[in-house]
Amino acid sequence: MTELPLTSAHRAAVQRRTVLVLSLGQVLGGIAFGATVSLGALLAADLSGSDALSGLATASVTLGAALCAIPLARLAAKLGRRRALTLGNTFALVGISIVILAASVRLFPLLLVGILLIGAGNAGNLQSRFAATDLAAAEHRGRDLSIVVWATTLGGVAGPLLLGPGEVVGAAIGMPPQTGSYAFSFVAQCAALILYLIALRPDPLLTAQRLASSAAAATGASAVDRPRVARYAIFAIAGSHVVMASVMAMTPVHLAQMAHGADGMAPTPADVSALVGITIALHVGGMYALSPLFGILADRWGRLRVVLLGQALLGGALAFAVFENDSEWGVIVALILLGLGWSAATVAGAALLTESSAPELRTRRQGRSDSLMSLSAAAGAVLAGVVLSTFQYAGLGVAASVIVLVIVVLSPLAMRDRSGTRTLAP
Repeated sequence: MTELPLTSAHRAAVQRRTVLVLSLGQVLGGIAFGATVSLGALLAADLSGSDALSGLATASVTLGAALCAIPLARLAAKLGRRRALTLGNTFALVGISIVILAASVRLFPLLLVGILLIGAGNAGNLQSRFAATDLAAAEHRGRDLSIVVWATTLGGVAGPLLLGPGEVVGAAIGMPPQTGSYAFSFVAQCAALILYLIALRPDPLLTAQRLASSAAAATGASAVDRPRVARYAIFAIAGSHVVMASVMAMTPVHLAQMAHGADGMAPTPADVSALVGITIALHVGGMYALSPLFGILADRWGRLRVVLLGQALLGGALAFAVFENDSEWGVIVALILLGLGWSAATVAGAALLTESSAPELRTRRQGRSDSLMSLSAAAGAVLAGVVLSTFQYAGLGVAASVIVLVIVVLSPLAMRDRSGTRTLAP
């Protein structure tokens, strides 16, 4: 492998190239995930013959991401980001093929296996944001990470938009119904795999490890590790994700209940779908559109301040959910603020986790963070359904507020360790 000269100009140039490659990969990789989120529940309901089992599609994609986050992170630590990301693409390609096969033979368990593998591929997409920090200068770490997060928007939006054209293409080439857009997903995943293999050179993580070893050998100093800060960052990321995922997952149900409970003529399914679509679209815009801004703020204001800004935004969202839950505009504002709060907390939290971890522990903790984030979101979505049915939407807002409060109360744990003592306990 070509050695990287220890010059700041060369390192900055390689980092710019790395962020560009990762961003393009996120756009391509996100297409398959967006299509799966849109079609998975429909295919599951069709093949199982029961709407009650349609939720297993979402559970499978989340489980796949959770199960593979740590193994992919360990692979990255040993062999580099390029190997880990391309393995994630490979998982997704196999998963897409299995989904198409399952739809063809109408076998529901096989469909869940395919969706689980697509989720495993999404674990690689999640890892891309951390890959953007491997060679980033400390003063630009949040910005570089947030650019890759922002690129996720393009793939996530493109996936659902390809559903209509995909069905036309799928019908023309003889694919099973409701799987046509996976043809585009397969091509996109192949393109992402080739992109990483060819363009993600030198490998950012291996290069960063080599530079850290050279610096340690030259100065005789070890990198400072702050495990308490890292644990707080992992908790803040997971907690913010649970708040977002649980409230977002139940909002379509609440909006449908509001529409049917309103006075006057009962709404048509198209009316309900339009309202839900607009609300979720604005929510997704809040999640990703301003992520570069939050990345820049994290660099300038500090990681912890932006994590707490995220909690303030989440708190505002939940206040609307509690006190304005009977109005459409109140729910829409809540979902926009929910997306903005998630964006601020997860971008700044990921930067905090990266810089508080010694190089040899960094990828391990990043994998744990992604795994915990996925698992806790799945559990939160399930529990949110119970809370909604028992205590209504306002009760869900109150329950989620407890998590926000705990993140704020524990924030002193993220204060910089003034002792400078190195501890390798993860």
